[in-house]
Amino acid sequence: MLVLAGPALAGVPAAASVCVVDDAEREVCLDQPARRIVSLSPGATELLFAAGAGDRIVGAVTHSDYPPEARTIPRIGSYKRLDMEALLARRPDLVVGWISGNPAEQLERLRQLDQPIYLSEPRALDDVARTLERLGRLAGSAGAANAAAAEYRDAIASIRARYADRDPVRVFYQVWPDPLMTVNDEHLISQVAALCGGVNVFGDLDSLTPRVDRESVLARDPEAIVTGGMGEADASWLDAWRRFEHMQAVRQGNLFFVPPSSIQRPTPRLVQGARTLCRHLEVVRGRR
Repeated sequence: MLVLAGPALAGVPAAASVCVVDDAEREVCLDQPARRIVSLSPGATELLFAAGAGDRIVGAVTHSDYPPEARTIPRIGSYKRLDMEALLARRPDLVVGWISGNPAEQLERLRQLDQPIYLSEPRALDDVARTLERLGRLAGSAGAANAAAAEYRDAIASIRARYADRDPVRVFYQVWPDPLMTVNDEHLISQVAALCGGVNVFGDLDSLTPRVDRESVLARDPEAIVTGGMGEADASWLDAWRRFEHMQAVRQGNLFFVPPSSIQRPTPRLVQGARTLCRHLEVVRGRR
């Protein structure tokens, strides 16, 4: 098995039969499609299933819970701290890592051990489709992966066309309550909101997931406050905003919940999250 861990070299033919370039711009090559895959993020687990490679996942991190079959996969730690012994004991021929989520020193250790790694970091809506296609190629499930990618692209295009002419809605999306965190316009969540005609009130900040204070949210006075929560049906984070009755969002009843895994994971379920968020923003427009 061969992995070219450096940047792809133009004009140099690949020595292996299956090659892709990952999100770290490294060429990943296998001498045959992967049969034993370890996933280092819940999103990567979901993407592998969507790409038709779910039956090849032999290890995954905690919170890998979708689809339901993912819950039975042996655990190899959390995405923030991998159990390296458990990971290597799964004898993977491919590891799918998360650039910004996994510990950099542990990813580097895997590279030092010549472990084939595909590093994933979808940052744009179409990156989800491209990741499906790449994972399908590495896992030998290109047919299923390409079909899933095409279906996702069609759904995103349909949503974009449907809401392209809607009046904009100023939105605050809360990622976390303490410290209070949101997203900027480079984040996928903000791009999903933009599909619906949403305008991120903190889209201009430099950090991908900036910390903000309650006073700055009050000052920007969004028309809608949207959040996920600690669970797929836990909207309790919205309760803290209800006492600020002078805010537009509170005064008009525009406090909305979106199941977090449908909008905070870079997977095809972003379509589901987008449709939910778009319906919420249509409610805002109807209340004007």
